[in-house]
Amino acid sequence: MRSKRFGLLAAILVALNLVLWLAPAGLALRRAVITQLFGPRLVRAEVIESTGGGTTNDIRIDRGVVVTQTSSDITLHELDGRSQDIPLSATTRMRRRNLVGWRVLVVWSANGPAMSVQAEKKVAKGKSNVHRKVQGAAHILRP
Repeated sequence: MRSKRFGLLAAILVALNLVLWLAPAGLALRRAVITQLFGPRLVRAEVIESTGGGTTNDIRIDRGVVVTQTSSDITLHELDGRSQDIPLSATTRMRRRNLVGWRVLVVWSANGPAMSVQAEKKVAKGKSNVHRKVQGAAHILRP
C-alpha cells in the first residue's frame, strides 16, 4: 500500500515537472509571433489601445527612409512607396539628430508628435533600399 502511494506521488511529481519544464517553450511561440509582426519586415502598423472609460489611444508605427527632416517633422518614404509626414516635438526621443538617408522606425500618436525615432541603418547614396521587395512577402499592399 505504501509503495503504491509513493509510486503515485512520484508519477504526479514527474508529470508536474514535465509540464513546468515545457511551459516556457510554449510561451516562446507568442514571442515568435510578435517578432514576426513587429520585426524588420514591418512597414507600418496601427495599434488601438483601450484606456478605459470608453476612450482609446491610437498609436502608429512606421518604418522607412527619411527623405526630409526639419525641426518640426520628418518625411518617410516607406517600402510600399507611400510617403508619410510625421510631426516631431522637443520630447521626441532621437539618438541621432540628422536622419536624412537613414532607415528609421517611428512610434507616434495618431493625433500627436512622434514619441520615438529609432535609426536602424544608413542607406547608401544612390542605392535606395526603399523599393526592394521584402523576402517572403506574398504581396505588397498599395494605399
